[in-house]
Amino acid sequence: MTENISSRSSLDRKEPVNDAKIERLAPDARWPSQRRTAGALLIAGPVIFFLAEFIAAAAWTDPPYSYTYHFISNLGVPEPSTLFGQYMYSPLAWVMNTGFFLFGITILAGTAMLRGLSGWHRWAALVPATLLAAGGVLLAVFHGSGEALENGTGEFHSLGAFAGFIGANVLAIVLGSMRRRIGFSPRIGRALVTVGVIGLLSTTLYLIAIFSAGDTAIGIIGLIERGAAYPFLIGLICAGASIRNRRTLATLDARSTSTA
Repeated sequence: MTENISSRSSLDRKEPVNDAKIERLAPDARWPSQRRTAGALLIAGPVIFFLAEFIAAAAWTDPPYSYTYHFISNLGVPEPSTLFGQYMYSPLAWVMNTGFFLFGITILAGTAMLRGLSGWHRWAALVPATLLAAGGVLLAVFHGSGEALENGTGEFHSLGAFAGFIGANVLAIVLGSMRRRIGFSPRIGRALVTVGVIGLLSTTLYLIAIFSAGDTAIGIIGLIERGAAYPFLIGLICAGASIRNRRTLATLDARSTSTA
């Protein structure tokens, strides 16, 4: 009997330790709705961009819009214009410009709501996310047309484009590098770092192509530009889905404890 009492007493003493372990392993278990909201926003930002691009591109009829030849920003030019050897006129320019404006801000909001980031880790994510959001706003307000290049506002458009490219891909690398804090799987973490590196390399190639070609049209410039944007956008959708669907360690531990 003494042995049973001792065993029961030992179990009683272990219970607080198990509770503390559960709390320490998954501090975000107390904020499941915030975690899901962050994931939803990280998915929504790229989806907004892709939908706006698709709708605006579908409205081009003469000539049809080419994803490999035309610049992305051509879709936001509301009046006929020519730049870098490309004729551009987007009947639904307002759709693309709305997408430019919203997608970066949405991603910034999702980044700000991520759990597990504090101190300099939080700032390391927020700074490139803010750069991305600011770039999207500049793209929406200042169009990339030939007239904009002549009157000087084209410089703001270019600034927005490169702020978006750099901010987005640096953000991907930062989030992937901090996967343990955020709760990404190792696969998602590696994928984010990879797409960020690909995006930065594509941005470099894009700059080289633009400055070396001058006014000569580049047949695959649209493809090169999308190499700087699409990998990040797709990677962020996967990351957002991972956050929304992830089961916390606390939930798993609690279930295993209840069935033991």
